[in-house]
Amino acid sequence: MTSLKSVIIGTGSYLPENIVTNEKLAETVDTSHDWIVERTGIHQRHFVTEGQTTSDLAAEAAKEAMEIANLKPNDIDLIIVATASPDYTFPSCATRVQHKIGNTNGLAFDVAGACAGYLVALNVADSFLRLKKAKRALVIGSEVFSKLLDMSDRSTCVLFGDGAGAVILEAQDDSQNPNGRGLIGVDMQSDGSTFNILHADGGPSTTGKTGKIRMVGKEVFKHAVTKLTASAESTLKKYNVSPEDLDWLIPHQANIRIIEGMRRKLKLDEDKVIVTVPKHANTSAASIPLALHDAVMAGKIKKGDLILHEAIGGGLIWGSALLRF
Repeated sequence: MTSLKSVIIGTGSYLPENIVTNEKLAETVDTSHDWIVERTGIHQRHFVTEGQTTSDLAAEAAKEAMEIANLKPNDIDLIIVATASPDYTFPSCATRVQHKIGNTNGLAFDVAGACAGYLVALNVADSFLRLKKAKRALVIGSEVFSKLLDMSDRSTCVLFGDGAGAVILEAQDDSQNPNGRGLIGVDMQSDGSTFNILHADGGPSTTGKTGKIRMVGKEVFKHAVTKLTASAESTLKKYNVSPEDLDWLIPHQANIRIIEGMRRKLKLDEDKVIVTVPKHANTSAASIPLALHDAVMAGKIKKGDLILHEAIGGGLIWGSALLRF
């Protein structure tokens, strides 16, 4: 029986030109480069310039992914944007991207999973492709979190940055894909009772305003390590994969200590973990596809490599994904 797999055929990214170093932040916030690096591993982040929007960043990442995949805009029939910082309350950021890249025949919509949003979008796109409701899906994580920051709160304002990462998935059968490349599986869960430890304190039906990011860092850290470990172990067990079989761990880039904690629990060598948090900071839903593209462009990731993703975001919502690139 022929089976379909969702295969990544192109990746792309975009980072705003405005680089904000820790030293630059320290000019206006009660913090220091050493304080930030010690607690997070972050050295710098990118912030949008005046007038740049989430869909602008997403569209640029999408264009690069299409160029690498050698596709025209209307070769795409599904566009999913994972974001917690859309241009407008409505319409969706994805429809803005659709227009900006010149796509006129696809279905476009957003998903909201905060820092785990990319994994949600990946899971949804995979379902469309496997059910033959689409042939090619453009999946983008794009965020302008600089607009959600309370710059007087040094516990959160130093953590986040802006950016976009994109992948193009194509449904391929066994004859097109004899080496079994593609998404193997996604494991996700959520727990709405943990709302208060990571959220934005506003919205259309509450304050009528966008709100700012609020976080109880110690609680988020504790949940992140335990929940991501359980999800990773569950996913690997389900597909009969041991940590030693992995070529790469590409996690959500939130904090170097969380990434290091996961690496140790999975007993992976340091050179098997892709880390971009020092130069990108936490770009929420964009962080995994940004890190993936960065590693592909650096020549680290090759076709056939086995990759584990993992992420946790406000909600809380968390999970992991296993794929063969």
